[in-house]
Amino acid sequence: MSQVDQASQAFMRGAMKAELLDAETETALAIAWRDERDERALHRLINAYMRLAISMASKFRRYGVPMNDLVQEAGLGLMKAADKFDPDRGVRFSTYAVWWIKASIQDHVMRNWSLVRTGSTSAQKSLFFNLKRVEAQIMRESGETLDAHQVTEKIATEIGVSVRDVEMMQGRLAGGDFSLNAQQGGDEDGREWIDVLEDEASQGSEQVDAVRDSEVLKSWLSEALDGLNPRERLIVEQRRLAEKGRTLEMIGQDLGISKERVRQLEVVALTKMRAKLEKHGAEVRALLLA
Repeated sequence: MSQVDQASQAFMRGAMKAELLDAETETALAIAWRDERDERALHRLINAYMRLAISMASKFRRYGVPMNDLVQEAGLGLMKAADKFDPDRGVRFSTYAVWWIKASIQDHVMRNWSLVRTGSTSAQKSLFFNLKRVEAQIMRESGETLDAHQVTEKIATEIGVSVRDVEMMQGRLAGGDFSLNAQQGGDEDGREWIDVLEDEASQGSEQVDAVRDSEVLKSWLSEALDGLNPRERLIVEQRRLAEKGRTLEMIGQDLGISKERVRQLEVVALTKMRAKLEKHGAEVRALLLA
């Protein structure tokens, strides 16, 4: 075992023995980092939740990425979460950090899966990480024999993407990398694979997909916001949509109500928005979940 591996294992063992923070201590540390940039508070908060990062990293080992790299990416996600966490929102840090850790690991896995970029849109990412699981579930639960096309159609319906997207991802996951300068037929005088590739640079398909997803999300979000009354909309916009969200106390002072009342109105507003967004079913999951 190399010295790097030994050091990594020692680090992970140490992380599993780190302290468990209660809600009050966690909040105090988060406030000290946010308001005073207290690095000791940040260090203590990060150390306490490295076991969470390591646990999540271990779930991605089947993608062929070294565990050391996965843990490193999980740690980066944890640090991003700590930097953006707002303790005034009344959410436990672990709940908030899970999404940053997962996003960091998934981005790293997809960057290193192949020399060719495997997916860029949210729908493609959802396919990459869920296709095999959904396919196995369909085959297990189906009471009848399905052909390949029927399975593909069911996968597309379940994940909320097109059949074409599923077929493209199946092809990408089934094949490995090979040199574009390899001869097509093994004949030294034959054409190389690079000679038959279509130049797609002018199409900008990735940019088109990203813009399309962004526009769809904006329209759904606008629709959900329209269902709120003026005070609820103001709270959501200032708390969730502003580049630098305002605290409950600051908004309460502007509206002449208590901090707790602002929190209650925020919960009501988010419940209304969630109900609006859920009507899009699998489509909104494909765009919002990575």
